[in-house]
Amino acid sequence: MIQLYTWGTPNGRKVSVMLEELGLPYAAHQVNIGKDEQFKPEFLEISPNNRIPAIVDEDGPDGNPISVFESGAILIYLAEKTKSDLLPADVRRRTETMQWLMWQMGGVGPMFGQAHHFMFQPKEDVPYGKKRYHNETKRLYGVMNKQLATTPYLAGETYSIAYIATYPWVSRHERHQVDLNEFPNVKRWYDTISERPAVKRGMAVPFAN
Repeated sequence: MIQLYTWGTPNGRKVSVMLEELGLPYAAHQVNIGKDEQFKPEFLEISPNNRIPAIVDEDGPDGNPISVFESGAILIYLAEKTKSDLLPADVRRRTETMQWLMWQMGGVGPMFGQAHHFMFQPKEDVPYGKKRYHNETKRLYGVMNKQLATTPYLAGETYSIAYIATYPWVSRHERHQVDLNEFPNVKRWYDTISERPAVKRGMAVPFAN
């Protein structure tokens, strides 16, 4: 059994979508970041960076429980645990998947997150911050749109952890004020993934906020 500690954020939903795609049994536990529950000592033992999501796999690689934090690391761990083609074994396909996963982790997540901070119900209007992060967010959409012009998925012909990582952030396009119609290849990709039953189930898991 996987114990999932999460909340209704894009990073949190990555892992619940992944678990649904893999069909692994899991129990989801709320970590209400609006109430600072991520700073509780018992959660910090699992996730020392006080961020969701985190998991505890009661059946770790050596038969003993193992905890994993950071959403990208969790996706890789779960794919390797199950030997899933969501992280291909072939070196070329695996490298392609990993580079787009890192693109999400290093670009999409941080930049979209900053766009949300400055543009979605901000506590203070900061025009420079809004412009900077909105422009960078749209640039990243442009990168994605160009890539998806030649392939059905970011990393080639098959669905992978790179898309599971990216999709929940794109699902908040209204928060960062991006019209998907401006990026037709992204919209096609987004609409296709939105219809996957496991994605629908996983997106509903972490207690929408």
